Amino acid sequence: MKRWIRGPIAVIGLAGMVALAGCSGGTSDSGSGTTSGPTASGAASPSASGKISGDITVLAAASLTETFTTIGKNFEKAHPGTKVTFSFGSSATLATQVNQGAPADVFASADQKTMKLVTDAGNASGPTLFATNTLEIAVPPGNPAKVTGLKDFADSSKKTVLCAKQVPCGSAAQQVFTLAGITPKPVSYETDVKAALTKVEQNEADAALVYRTDVSSAGDKVQGVTFPEAQKVVNQYPIVALKESRNSATAAAFVGYVTGPGEQVLQQAGFGAP
Repeated sequence: MKRWIRGPIAVIGLAGMVALAGCSGGTSDSGSGTTSGPTASGAASPSASGKISGDITVLAAASLTETFTTIGKNFEKAHPGTKVTFSFGSSATLATQVNQGAPADVFASADQKTMKLVTDAGNASGPTLFATNTLEIAVPPGNPAKVTGLKDFADSSKKTVLCAKQVPCGSAAQQVFTLAGITPKPVSYETDVKAALTKVEQNEADAALVYRTDVSSAGDKVQGVTFPEAQKVVNQYPIVALKESRNSATAAAFVGYVTGPGEQVLQQAGFGAP
Protein backbone atom coordinates (compact mmCIF):
# COMPACT_ATOMS: atom_id res chain seq x y z
CA MET A 1 0.00 0.00 0.00
CA LYS A 2 1.45 3.37 -1.02
CA ARG A 3 1.85 5.89 1.80
CA TRP A 4 2.51 9.58 1.43
CA ILE A 5 4.35 12.04 3.61
CA ARG A 6 2.36 14.50 5.73
CA GLY A 7 4.04 17.52 4.31
CA PRO A 8 6.60 18.37 1.61
CA ILE A 9 9.83 16.52 1.18
CA ALA A 10 12.69 18.14 -0.68
CA VAL A 11 14.05 15.81 -3.33
CA ILE A 12 17.22 16.35 -5.25
CA GLY A 13 18.14 14.72 -8.54
CA LEU A 14 21.71 13.97 -9.46
CA ALA A 15 21.54 16.44 -12.32
CA GLY A 16 21.37 20.05 -11.26
CA MET A 17 21.34 19.09 -7.62
CA VAL A 18 21.29 21.65 -4.87
CA ALA A 19 22.59 20.29 -1.60
CA LEU A 20 20.15 20.53 1.28
CA ALA A 21 21.42 21.30 4.73
CA GLY A 22 21.56 18.51 7.19
CA CYS A 23 23.38 17.05 9.84
CA SER A 24 24.69 14.42 10.07
CA GLY A 25 26.13 13.17 13.11
CA GLY A 26 25.62 11.26 16.31
CA THR A 27 27.19 8.53 18.23
CA SER A 28 26.78 4.81 18.29
CA ASP A 29 23.90 3.26 20.17
CA SER A 30 24.52 -0.35 21.04
CA GLY A 31 20.79 -0.95 21.31
CA SER A 32 20.07 0.07 17.74
CA GLY A 33 20.01 -3.41 16.27
CA THR A 34 22.44 -2.29 13.56
CA THR A 35 24.76 -4.92 12.14
CA SER A 36 28.20 -4.35 10.71
CA GLY A 37 28.06 -6.90 7.93
CA PRO A 38 25.83 -7.57 4.90
CA THR A 39 22.20 -8.33 5.70
CA ALA A 40 19.19 -9.51 3.76
CA SER A 41 18.17 -5.90 3.19
CA GLY A 42 21.68 -4.67 2.57
CA ALA A 43 23.02 -7.16 0.02
CA ALA A 44 22.70 -6.32 -3.65
CA SER A 45 20.15 -8.59 -5.30
CA PRO A 46 18.98 -8.56 -8.92
CA SER A 47 15.39 -8.32 -10.04
CA ALA A 48 13.53 -11.35 -11.34
CA SER A 49 14.89 -10.58 -14.82
CA GLY A 50 18.43 -10.47 -13.47
CA LYS A 51 18.74 -6.75 -14.26
CA ILE A 52 18.83 -3.85 -11.85
CA SER A 53 16.76 -1.02 -13.31
CA GLY A 54 14.36 1.81 -12.54
CA ASP A 55 14.30 4.77 -10.18
CA ILE A 56 14.97 4.92 -6.44
CA THR A 57 14.83 7.74 -3.90
CA VAL A 58 17.51 7.83 -1.21
CA LEU A 59 17.10 9.84 2.00
CA ALA A 60 20.55 10.54 3.44
CA ALA A 61 22.23 12.58 6.16
CA ALA A 62 23.47 15.93 4.87
CA SER A 63 27.07 15.07 5.75
CA LEU A 64 26.83 12.48 2.96
CA THR A 65 25.87 15.02 0.29
CA GLU A 66 29.11 15.09 -1.67
CA THR A 67 30.03 11.42 -1.33
CA PHE A 68 26.59 10.02 -2.05
CA THR A 69 26.22 12.27 -5.09
CA THR A 70 29.39 10.71 -6.49
CA ILE A 71 28.38 7.20 -5.45
CA GLY A 72 24.96 7.68 -7.06
CA LYS A 73 26.52 8.67 -10.38
CA ASN A 74 28.86 5.68 -10.23
CA PHE A 75 25.95 3.37 -9.43
CA GLU A 76 23.99 4.63 -12.42
CA LYS A 77 27.00 4.00 -14.67
CA ALA A 78 27.37 0.48 -13.27
CA HIS A 79 23.66 -0.20 -13.79
CA PRO A 80 22.42 1.52 -16.97
CA GLY A 81 18.70 2.16 -16.79
CA THR A 82 18.74 3.18 -13.14
CA LYS A 83 18.26 6.65 -11.67
CA VAL A 84 19.08 7.67 -8.08
CA THR A 85 17.35 10.73 -6.64
CA PHE A 86 18.55 12.08 -3.31
CA SER A 87 17.03 14.06 -0.47
CA PHE A 88 19.68 15.24 1.98
CA GLY A 89 18.91 16.67 5.39
CA SER A 90 18.99 16.19 9.13
CA SER A 91 18.95 12.49 9.96
CA ALA A 92 16.27 13.12 12.57
CA THR A 93 14.05 14.95 10.09
CA LEU A 94 14.49 12.26 7.46
CA ALA A 95 13.67 9.50 9.95
CA THR A 96 10.43 11.31 10.80
CA GLN A 97 9.60 11.57 7.10
CA VAL A 98 10.14 7.84 6.63
CA ASN A 99 7.91 7.04 9.59
CA GLN A 100 5.22 9.38 8.25
CA GLY A 101 5.15 7.54 4.94
CA ALA A 102 7.48 9.48 2.66
CA PRO A 103 7.81 7.62 -0.66
CA ALA A 104 11.45 6.52 -0.42
CA ASP A 105 13.54 3.42 -1.02
CA VAL A 106 16.73 3.79 1.05
CA PHE A 107 17.62 5.60 4.27
CA ALA A 108 21.17 6.43 5.37
CA SER A 109 21.58 7.99 8.81
CA ALA A 110 24.48 9.72 10.54
CA ASP A 111 23.97 7.68 13.70
CA GLN A 112 22.49 4.43 14.91
CA LYS A 113 20.14 6.09 17.39
CA THR A 114 18.27 7.85 14.59
CA MET A 115 18.18 4.71 12.45
CA LYS A 116 16.59 2.93 15.41
CA LEU A 117 13.59 5.26 15.14
CA VAL A 118 12.91 3.78 11.70
CA THR A 119 13.58 0.15 12.56
CA ASP A 120 11.56 0.34 15.78
CA ALA A 121 8.61 1.67 13.76
CA GLY A 122 8.83 -1.41 11.54
CA ASN A 123 9.78 0.51 8.40
CA ALA A 124 13.13 -1.27 7.92
CA SER A 125 15.21 -4.06 9.39
CA GLY A 126 18.82 -5.20 9.43
CA PRO A 127 20.65 -1.94 8.63
CA THR A 128 24.33 -2.14 7.77
CA LEU A 129 27.12 0.09 9.07
CA PHE A 130 29.10 1.62 6.21
CA ALA A 131 31.18 4.51 7.60
CA THR A 132 32.34 6.40 10.68
CA ASN A 133 33.01 10.08 11.30
CA THR A 134 34.26 12.39 14.04
CA LEU A 135 33.82 16.05 14.90
CA GLU A 136 36.17 18.90 14.04
CA ILE A 137 36.07 22.64 14.61
CA ALA A 138 35.57 24.73 11.47
CA VAL A 139 36.88 28.30 11.48
CA PRO A 140 37.18 30.96 8.74
CA PRO A 141 40.42 31.03 6.73
CA GLY A 142 43.22 32.46 8.83
CA ASN A 143 41.31 31.72 12.05
CA PRO A 144 40.82 35.42 12.91
CA ALA A 145 39.31 34.68 16.35
CA LYS A 146 42.31 32.49 17.25
CA VAL A 147 40.19 29.48 18.14
CA THR A 148 42.34 26.67 19.53
CA GLY A 149 39.92 24.12 20.98
CA LEU A 150 36.63 23.37 22.69
CA LYS A 151 37.24 25.92 25.45
CA ASP A 152 36.57 28.70 22.95
CA PHE A 153 32.93 27.56 22.74
CA ALA A 154 32.54 28.68 26.36
CA ASP A 155 33.86 32.15 25.58
CA SER A 156 30.85 34.43 25.12
CA SER A 157 33.03 37.01 23.37
CA LYS A 158 33.38 34.63 20.43
CA LYS A 159 30.59 33.80 18.02
CA THR A 160 30.26 30.02 17.95
CA VAL A 161 27.51 27.81 16.56
CA LEU A 162 26.46 24.22 17.18
CA CYS A 163 24.01 21.75 15.67
CA ALA A 164 20.65 21.49 17.40
CA LYS A 165 20.80 19.07 20.31
CA GLN A 166 18.17 16.70 18.88
CA VAL A 167 20.12 15.96 15.68
CA PRO A 168 23.08 13.56 15.56
CA CYS A 169 25.85 16.16 15.23
CA GLY A 170 24.34 18.10 18.13
CA SER A 171 24.16 14.97 20.25
CA ALA A 172 27.80 14.21 19.50
CA ALA A 173 28.77 17.77 20.38
CA GLN A 174 27.09 17.52 23.78
CA GLN A 175 29.07 14.37 24.50
CA VAL A 176 32.44 15.93 23.68
CA PHE A 177 31.66 18.97 25.82
CA THR A 178 30.72 16.70 28.70
CA LEU A 179 33.99 14.82 28.33
CA ALA A 180 35.90 18.10 28.31
CA GLY A 181 33.97 19.52 31.26
CA ILE A 182 32.92 22.56 29.21
CA THR A 183 29.58 24.36 29.05
CA PRO A 184 29.26 25.90 25.58
CA LYS A 185 27.74 29.34 24.97
CA PRO A 186 26.86 29.32 21.27
CA VAL A 187 25.12 32.24 19.61
CA SER A 188 22.84 29.77 17.81
CA TYR A 189 21.91 26.13 17.42
CA GLU A 190 21.57 25.26 13.74
CA THR A 191 19.18 22.76 12.19
CA ASP A 192 21.95 20.57 10.85
CA VAL A 193 25.67 20.32 10.22
CA LYS A 194 25.62 22.03 6.83
CA ALA A 195 23.76 25.01 8.28
CA ALA A 196 26.37 25.29 11.03
CA LEU A 197 29.19 25.09 8.48
CA THR A 198 27.56 27.75 6.31
CA LYS A 199 27.69 30.24 9.19
CA VAL A 200 31.47 29.93 9.18
CA GLU A 201 31.77 29.97 5.40
CA GLN A 202 29.86 33.25 5.32
CA ASN A 203 31.91 34.75 8.17
CA GLU A 204 28.85 34.89 10.42
CA ALA A 205 30.54 32.78 13.10
CA ASP A 206 34.04 32.43 14.51
CA ALA A 207 33.72 28.66 14.83
CA ALA A 208 31.32 25.76 14.36
CA LEU A 209 31.50 22.18 15.55
CA VAL A 210 30.96 20.02 12.47
CA TYR A 211 32.32 16.77 11.00
CA ARG A 212 35.86 16.44 9.74
CA THR A 213 34.44 15.41 6.34
CA ASP A 214 32.51 18.69 6.17
CA VAL A 215 35.69 20.66 6.84
CA SER A 216 37.40 18.70 4.08
CA SER A 217 34.59 19.13 1.55
CA ALA A 218 34.46 22.90 2.18
CA GLY A 219 37.94 23.27 0.72
CA ASP A 220 39.52 26.69 1.22
CA LYS A 221 36.27 28.21 2.51
CA VAL A 222 37.18 27.11 6.04
CA GLN A 223 40.04 25.55 7.95
CA GLY A 224 39.91 22.89 10.62
CA VAL A 225 40.98 22.81 14.24
CA THR A 226 41.25 19.36 15.79
CA PHE A 227 40.77 18.51 19.47
CA PRO A 228 41.56 15.30 21.42
CA GLU A 229 38.02 14.58 22.69
CA ALA A 230 36.81 14.03 19.12
CA GLN A 231 38.40 10.58 18.99
CA LYS A 232 36.30 9.47 21.96
CA VAL A 233 32.97 10.18 20.23
CA VAL A 234 32.74 8.34 16.94
CA ASN A 235 29.65 8.55 14.73
CA GLN A 236 28.60 5.30 13.07
CA TYR A 237 26.59 5.56 9.85
CA PRO A 238 24.01 2.85 8.99
CA ILE A 239 22.11 2.34 5.73
CA VAL A 240 19.05 0.24 4.93
CA ALA A 241 16.56 -0.51 2.16
CA LEU A 242 13.09 0.51 3.34
CA LYS A 243 10.25 -2.00 3.55
CA GLU A 244 7.89 0.25 1.58
CA SER A 245 10.35 0.62 -1.30
CA ARG A 246 8.66 0.65 -4.68
CA ASN A 247 11.80 -0.84 -6.26
CA SER A 248 13.24 -3.17 -3.65
CA ALA A 249 15.74 -4.90 -5.94
CA THR A 250 17.40 -1.65 -7.01
CA ALA A 251 17.21 -0.29 -3.45
CA ALA A 252 19.03 -3.36 -2.15
CA ALA A 253 21.56 -3.10 -4.98
CA PHE A 254 22.30 0.52 -4.06
CA VAL A 255 22.86 -0.43 -0.41
CA GLY A 256 25.22 -3.16 -1.57
CA TYR A 257 27.05 -0.68 -3.79
CA VAL A 258 27.55 1.78 -0.92
CA THR A 259 29.01 -0.95 1.27
CA GLY A 260 31.12 -2.27 -1.61
CA PRO A 261 32.60 -0.04 -4.33
CA GLY A 262 31.31 3.06 -2.55
CA GLU A 263 33.71 2.55 0.37
CA GLN A 264 36.60 3.97 -1.66
CA VAL A 265 34.68 7.20 -2.31
CA LEU A 266 33.78 7.52 1.36
CA GLN A 267 37.31 6.92 2.60
CA GLN A 268 38.77 9.40 0.07
CA ALA A 269 36.40 12.00 1.55
CA GLY A 270 37.69 11.33 5.05
CA PHE A 271 35.11 8.91 6.40
CA GLY A 272 36.46 6.05 8.49
CA ALA A 273 35.77 2.37 7.93
CA PRO A 274 32.74 0.94 9.77
